[in-house]
Amino acid sequence: MIYLSQMLGNPVYDLEGERIGRVSDLGIATGEVFPRVTALAVEGPGRTPLMISWRKYVDDFDEDEITLKVVATDIRFSYLQPDEVLVARDLLNKQIVDTRGMRVVRVNDLKLSDTSSSQLRLLGAEVGMRGILRSLSPRLESLTCRIARAVGHPMQERIIAWNYMDLLERDLSNVKLSVSHKTLDELHPADIADIIERLDPRLRGQVFAQLDDEMAANAMAELDDDGLAARLVSGMEDATASRVLSEMDPDDAAELVSELDYERAEKLLSLMGVSDRAAISQLLGYREDTAGRIMTQEFVSLGEGETIADAIVTLRDLEEDFESVRYVYLVDGEQHLTGVVTLLELLTNDPDTRLKTLARTEPITASPEDDQEDVAENISKYNLAAMPVVDDDGRILGIVTVDDALEVLQEEHEEDLQIAGSTAGASSDDREGLLSRLLTSEMWYFFWAIGAVACSLLSQAMLGDGLPGMTAALAMPIALTVADAMARYAINSYLEYDEDDEDAPTMLGFALKGVVVSVVFAALALLVGRGVEGVVSAALIPDDVVGEVDGLVRLLDCLDDGLLAAAATMVLSFVSAPIYLTTLRNRDRAGKDTSGIALHIVALAAATVLFAACLGTIAIVRM
Repeated sequence: MIYLSQMLGNPVYDLEGERIGRVSDLGIATGEVFPRVTALAVEGPGRTPLMISWRKYVDDFDEDEITLKVVATDIRFSYLQPDEVLVARDLLNKQIVDTRGMRVVRVNDLKLSDTSSSQLRLLGAEVGMRGILRSLSPRLESLTCRIARAVGHPMQERIIAWNYMDLLERDLSNVKLSVSHKTLDELHPADIADIIERLDPRLRGQVFAQLDDEMAANAMAELDDDGLAARLVSGMEDATASRVLSEMDPDDAAELVSELDYERAEKLLSLMGVSDRAAISQLLGYREDTAGRIMTQEFVSLGEGETIADAIVTLRDLEEDFESVRYVYLVDGEQHLTGVVTLLELLTNDPDTRLKTLARTEPITASPEDDQEDVAENISKYNLAAMPVVDDDGRILGIVTVDDALEVLQEEHEEDLQIAGSTAGASSDDREGLLSRLLTSEMWYFFWAIGAVACSLLSQAMLGDGLPGMTAALAMPIALTVADAMARYAINSYLEYDEDDEDAPTMLGFALKGVVVSVVFAALALLVGRGVEGVVSAALIPDDVVGEVDGLVRLLDCLDDGLLAAAATMVLSFVSAPIYLTTLRNRDRAGKDTSGIALHIVALAAATVLFAACLGTIAIVRM
């Protein structure tokens, strides 16, 4: 076996041993199960690019050099054929889709099989750490592998076979791939959506270009980020975007259209069919985050006098892409909902049975103006597969399905985690996730360092000596910890109580509770701090040598000032707690996301400034 990284840059010699250049790339014929290397790209004298036939001219090769069958003057140069790609240019260090593992990976090296002394075939892409180490130095790879084996964690190759690789950064519409090659559009739409979310932004449009309208619509509906879906639509031509929206379920399309700017949305809607446009426009008429915005108008309704046989005929005539049917809804002549029959009851009763005799006559329903989260919680509470949405007169307008309810609950859960400052979901070996958790849990330390420098500079400016300020800052961690707790107090109150919840404490009660707790904690901190100061003073400063340790006494006085500043900061932090709670509620009403980590940062920054201000005030009073 040989790797591309071992061949790139190797010298190329002709039959007489004259060097004609160095290897710059290899071309492969894509129409085979294991593509054969068909072309050798050489960088000749003066960096001149040359392309020659591998089969016709290459005599022998190894990890150090390539030898040709002819002398330099007999070489006839060629061009890349339509069914060929250059592996270094089109694959190496590029993102590809592993269609077997349904993930996005980066090609770190390419593994080749030397089936004979002069023939090479591409086996697959190396996407693991070994490929990175090998490209840096084969010796580094070997050393690292030996160390890994010694500690009981051998480094395995991670090879993606050619037939499971879908190339993204080159248009292969005219390239003949191997018969067994599995492409992106064969995956489930949910898997395609996951892949798109992990791709570089510049590649997402190329992925959608590979999909037909139906697959693109299904994948777009599975995207977790509505903003990402809107950006993808914005990058499409108007006709294409309109066709994709027409293929989507009306509720998904309405959600996507609401993310577009007004002019773009109107233009796309104008290009759609009348029925599709009407369905989407009707859903857009409901307020955001209501049941009306997520309901689908694809449901089966029948008259009260119909039989099971009539229902079966109706179900058989449904289109293939019709919303999954869980219930049949009974209506009177004016479309008032009068009952619900489950699919199981249709299958287990006599065909001549009238639906009215099987129906639940008081079904659980929702109003189109009900909050999405309340509807989703009721679907979960009553173990429903779908909930009918009715107007004030009881006419059925649509249904909210369990999959839409799950999406709402998942979004609400993720928003709560975000506000709470959680980094859940990051894998344990994700370096970015580890850094995020570290910064979140130990954030106060960085503000303490900044605050200590600020206090030292303040002391230098006021007293001509920075040491007192640095000493006083030893008490700052107490203030920062309490400020962090205040932010958590505001966030927990926001998450636990809705603004109009009868059990929710008033803003005055919320503020008073926080102030009382902070005053008690501040008094306790002063008491403990003074006690520690007394012990230190008694141990280090005997009464008969006070004059000789005047500097130590001064520093203890500075620490005492720091404790007073910390106590004042604790109280002031909790006094400001209603501002944080009000901000969370106002942003929620405006439909804006709020990061809990951002709130903690603001609280710590404010506490740092307050501590420095309180310390400066105390210093002025003492002067």
